[in-house]
Amino acid sequence: MSTAPYKKITVMLLLLVVVFGSAAAYFDGALMVQAAKVSALQQANGELQTENTQLEQRLSSVDQSASNATFLGFNAVSIYHSANQSVVTVQGSKIVTALAVFGPEQSVESIEGSGFIIDYANSTYLLTNFHVVDGTQNITVTFWNGDAYPAKVIGSDALSDLAVLSLNASSVDLHPLPISSSSTLRVGMPVVAIGSPFGLSGSITFGIISQLGRSVQYESTSRTFTVADIIQFSAPINPGNSGGPLLDTYGFVVGITSATATSGQGVGFAIPADTILRELPYLISTGGYDKHPYVGIQAVDMNYQLAQASGANITYGVLVEATQAGGPADKAGLKAGTQQISIAGQQYTVGGDIIISINGTRIVNYDSFTTYLERNTVPGQVIQVGIIRAGQALTLSIVVGSEPSQ
Repeated sequence: MSTAPYKKITVMLLLLVVVFGSAAAYFDGALMVQAAKVSALQQANGELQTENTQLEQRLSSVDQSASNATFLGFNAVSIYHSANQSVVTVQGSKIVTALAVFGPEQSVESIEGSGFIIDYANSTYLLTNFHVVDGTQNITVTFWNGDAYPAKVIGSDALSDLAVLSLNASSVDLHPLPISSSSTLRVGMPVVAIGSPFGLSGSITFGIISQLGRSVQYESTSRTFTVADIIQFSAPINPGNSGGPLLDTYGFVVGITSATATSGQGVGFAIPADTILRELPYLISTGGYDKHPYVGIQAVDMNYQLAQASGANITYGVLVEATQAGGPADKAGLKAGTQQISIAGQQYTVGGDIIISINGTRIVNYDSFTTYLERNTVPGQVIQVGIIRAGQALTLSIVVGSEPSQ
């Protein structure tokens, strides 16, 4: 019998085995690829679930922080609860004289600001801004619960925009706020302001310390002057906030809100607590403060453009434009400017000395000049002032005077 048919069948079977084996291998490989894809998808899904859980936790944390009104690690609700009963609305009236067609006319203007209760030598007083009570009559203060009392100015200092008032209030309403040194303040620290903006009593805002050692011009009924060593902060304040406390994260007073920049938002200024602590004994015992340092110069900040235009070899410090005749700087031989120049439409008097240091401390600009004097000197003290004169470095000894109060 021929074996050919069996050989054909064997070959066909072998071919089928090869074909099915290849197909099985293909499908096994495909299944392995699919399994790997499924595993990768499952892993990715697990990672997404983990991220989603983390996001939910973060959102929950944010919600919890928002509900507690926390900001940069402190609880504004707690601070407000502790301090608000100490903050008052200060009200009064002022006679204002204005020019009219037929001559000067007088009118009565309502005055409104803020203040807060403090304790000194076992007695209770009210602290506010000088500009709030300057020329103000019939002063009253109203507490958070509506209790109101008349108040009287017993001490004030226009040059620091401070005023201390006495009031005969019920002990139930008197909750003095603690005052802490402002020397530990740093740029970026969070702060809270409480006051009565636009008469909205008991309003709280918060922000951060934007800068320290600013110099700000103020205007009283009789003159315009510069207040040195001012705190700049970002908590929104408005007219009526003046005189209210600026508080740190522990609820301690670190300043007294004093002004806001009329041409910008989020720029507020406050008198630092160290100024309050330094002057308080004098304001209460003598009714004033006469120990502000004075050197008697008019000066502007040096910068690159001014240095280029005036031929100076330095781009920092303060350029002395004028000296007060017979003042401390004039007596010490400080030279004022002699030549007028214009830069971008601004007039400058150049050719005078450039102050670059006091007692070895670098003076960068007018802010640092006035702040150094206010913090570190008193009338009668001799200071060593480093200057640049005609490109040469010199040192002058200046006896610090006392800033005229009027």
